[in-house]
Amino acid sequence: QVQLVESGGGSVQAGGSLRLSCAASKYAYSSACMGWSREAPGKEREGIAAVDSERRGTYADSVKGRFTISKDNTKNTLYLQMNDLKPEDTAMYYCATGRPTFYGLGCRFGAWGQGTQVTVSS
Repeated sequence: QVQLVESGGGSVQAGGSLRLSCAASKYAYSSACMGWSREAPGKEREGIAAVDSERRGTYADSVKGRFTISKDNTKNTLYLQMNDLKPEDTAMYYCATGRPTFYGLGCRFGAWGQGTQVTVSS
């Protein structure tokens, strides 16, 4: 059963940092790839980072160089370290599992958690 529970969201000022965590069930964590999506008010949900079983990360251009995705196999947990946050990063952030694809982030997401809110003020 796919279970994904996000945490770590909050409110920060521009330039600040947050680390999101996603506690995954064993089944979810065994997915070929995992990642993070976000959805801002009035916008479509977008994938922003993904990691494969070899722990290779891929990123959307909007977060490249500022966000880092990682996994802890001892805890079945996925992380997203977010630095130099900007007001446009304000969104609900979702952990996701998926299958490999040749397009975009290289992971086609198919299941999501409930999300954690990130708000960045200027």
